[in-house]
Amino acid sequence: MEIAQRYSIAYKGLKSGPHDFDFAVDAELFQAFESAEISNGNCHVSVHLERAEQRMTLEVQITGDVTVACDRCLEDCSMPIDYTGCLTVEITDTPGEYDGEVMWILPAEDTLDLSQYIYESIVLSLPYQRVHPDGGCDPEMLKRFRIVSEEEFAAVEAESQERSSETISEDQQKLLASLRDKLVAETCNNSKEP
Repeated sequence: MEIAQRYSIAYKGLKSGPHDFDFAVDAELFQAFESAEISNGNCHVSVHLERAEQRMTLEVQITGDVTVACDRCLEDCSMPIDYTGCLTVEITDTPGEYDGEVMWILPAEDTLDLSQYIYESIVLSLPYQRVHPDGGCDPEMLKRFRIVSEEEFAAVEAESQERSSETISEDQQKLLASLRDKLVAETCNNSKEP
């Protein structure tokens, strides 16, 4: 089954008023969008749709877990998802551009495809830093990185930046010395000529 069909609502036959829909999200959604961040997931999507003549208002709730790479040890890490959002759908002959809050569809369309909205909502609800809880990281990977605390990481970063600035300074000094030597050689050659 195509992803667009799995996460679509056939709104044409709906009467004005409230309607509820449920969807199950799994790895297929993330594969369809070629997600580099999320490798798997198991989420439940509840949609409360309020239908009007030329507009629909959707209250969307997404709960579950997705699998991402841990920022610290690079192993798979389960992240909880708890998203609540509202989407307005305008039915009009002159659609605007989808901006994440308002979706525009033509009156000739029979279904409302929520796959992109669901995918984006899950991705945007992920925390900025994605790490295992304390003690959950792969100890072998941490040994390879030889970083076990934030303080050590900060110290390694500071040392790396200091080394790169020293390297730049040394390189600049070598360049200046070679330019000086060329200038001196040219000056000596010019002074010997009559």
